Amino acid sequence: MSIANLPPAPEPNAETTTFWDAANESRLLLKRCMGTGRAFHPPRTISPFTGLTQTEWIEASGAGTVYSFSVSTLQETQHCIAYVTLAEGPIVLSCVIGCDLSALRIGQPVHVVFVPSASGQKVPMFTPDTA
Repeated sequence: MSIANLPPAPEPNAETTTFWDAANESRLLLKRCMGTGRAFHPPRTISPFTGLTQTEWIEASGAGTVYSFSVSTLQETQHCIAYVTLAEGPIVLSCVIGCDLSALRIGQPVHVVFVPSASGQKVPMFTPDTA
């Protein structure tokens, strides 16, 4: 990515600091509800499944598939925002980079990559798997 296309810097808070610290180590973390065993994103203290605070951090594989996407072009620069279904279950909103966006397809396998933001904080994005 060129300097002009760096993602905006995230603003970590008490619930997300662990997530962003792991991203700087090129690790994708999710929260898991200890009551149901289901992973969820975005990270938060309270489980969206039970409403309780019994949650834990887990490391995600980084593997997923494109659930849906939209490509926009601004001043000859393409940008792709996508929903990616992670192997662990949650659907995350992110960007797809590093590929011919005209060849991107729903259901296509992708994996996480970490891109520095304007502040240097790494941000998880996705790129298609190579055959």
